This record gives sequence, C-alpha cells and structure tokens, in this order.
Amino acid sequence: MTEAHPVIVVGVDGSQVSADALRWAAKQAVLTAGEVQAVITWQPPSSYGYYVDYSDADAAADARKTLEELVTKVLGEPPSAPVTLRVVKGQPAEVLTAASRSADLLVVGSRGRGGFAGMLLGSVSQHCVQHAACPVLVFRRSPTEQVDQKGDKS
Repeated sequence: MTEAHPVIVVGVDGSQVSADALRWAAKQAVLTAGEVQAVITWQPPSSYGYYVDYSDADAAADARKTLEELVTKVLGEPPSAPVTLRVVKGQPAEVLTAASRSADLLVVGSRGRGGFAGMLLGSVSQHCVQHAACPVLVFRRSPTEQVDQKGDKS
C-alpha cells in the first residue's frame, strides 16, 4: 500500500457484476497509476455433488481458470493496468477482508440479495463494508439488469 502505486483489490466470482467491478477497478488503476489484484476464492469440495476424484487441486484449478478467462475477456491482452491474479482458499468475505489490509481500495460486486435471502445466505459485500481495513466500493447491477435477471419484465 503506497501512494505512488495504489493497490485496488477486486473480488471476482465469474458473475457479470464482478466483471463490471473488475472493469471499473482497472480503469481506476489506470487513472491513479495503480495496480489491480483480482481475487477469486475456492472452498474444498464437499462429497455431495462432486465426483469422487474431484480434489482441492481441481477446485483451485477451476477457480484459476474462471479468473483467467474473466480477466482476459474483460480487460483484454495485455490488460490496460497491471493485474495480479490471486486464487485463495476460503470464504469470500473473509478472504477479501484479509486482502483489504494491504489495499488502498476494495471493490466488490453486489448481487442484490437483500431481505430474507441476504439474511440467510449472508452478504459478502455487507461483510466487507463492515470489516475491511480500507475504503470499499460496492458495484451494483443497474435496476434494469436486476429486473431482467428475475424474469419480471413488467
């Protein structure tokens, strides 16, 4: 964390809102001569829903592939700003909060889970806002995209 080269950590999960957050973070890094740390998390596979030979290494490799593909798709080759890819084992909220300790800005996407669903599932963005060691920018989908995703076009 230096003034000369600000570090922008962005949480990536493969969703469109995380792609938008990554794009914004890269533009901000260009404006501030900073660097982006794109972080994706993975968790050990449970025995339910995975074939027997699916290992921690497979889960980590799948996460890395998702991250690499999204960074290439969103930022191109080569990216406009320096980007470090980080694949970390753990819960997204905890990993991003830990990453915020060495960042100047944390950028996360919000899927818009509010109310009961947010209470049951938890909110990564809410946890980050409450516990991060640096400023947090929560990137949300536009209201139109939220309506379209729910399938309600009225």
